[in-house]
Amino acid sequence: MTVSGTARQTRLEIAQELAAPVLGRRAAKRIAAFETGELYVEAGLIARTLSWFVDFLVFAAGVAAAFVVMAGATASADLSDTTVTLLALTLLVIVPMLYGLCYGNGRGLGAILTGTRLVRVRDGGRIGRKACWAMLLRTVLMPLLIIVMIVSMFDGGVPSADGSVVRTSIDRDATERLRALDIPER
Repeated sequence: MTVSGTARQTRLEIAQELAAPVLGRRAAKRIAAFETGELYVEAGLIARTLSWFVDFLVFAAGVAAAFVVMAGATASADLSDTTVTLLALTLLVIVPMLYGLCYGNGRGLGAILTGTRLVRVRDGGRIGRKACWAMLLRTVLMPLLIIVMIVSMFDGGVPSADGSVVRTSIDRDATERLRALDIPER
């Protein structure tokens, strides 16, 4: 950004420059700001992907275990095929919601293993009561969205990601080291 013929750096550019020797160039490039202006380091693509994959595996294992229990319980009960199918489909919603109860601080098993945390973009706060919904989005609806986007690309359509980001994954360690640098507000 240039002003009156002189180059002026933005706050993020200054933060990236100051943090690069401490965090490394890659982490410094991922510095962003919450809506409140507080700086953070966004988790890398590999960490976010691994975090999601671990959470998805926990979800899949939970659904499989619940399905086995449900199959055993419904085998002796005289239930119609439709009822059993509806019960099985509800597992796809109930299991991630239950797993999400453990996710209120933004750290499911995937986040713990990758050193990330899911936080609100607004202020960097923990996601709290909406964790159940966030886990449902991460494990069920996100894969469906990806499938729809891939199918639409082959169909000639161009997928777009309209809307606003409400949550983001941060690199906990790098964010703590960034905050220790005490980079001025402006």
